[in-house]
Amino acid sequence: MSALVIKADHQSNKILKELAKKLGANVLNINDDQYEDLSLGYLMDKTKTGKTVSRASIIKKLHKK
Repeated sequence: MSALVIKADHQSNKILKELAKKLGANVLNINDDQYEDLSLGYLMDKTKTGKTVSRASIIKKLHKK
């Protein structure tokens, strides 16, 4: 099973939702906050290095900004 996320205007979403249902797919509506959470999670997974860093180094980087 796989998923497809399409972000479009309201009218396009309505048309795509109807088409997906006619094709037998399950449709899940998500709000902007949920979309942002999915995007952030994807980005985090994509850039994951497996390395650990100290708390002090994180605080030091944050103070530089």
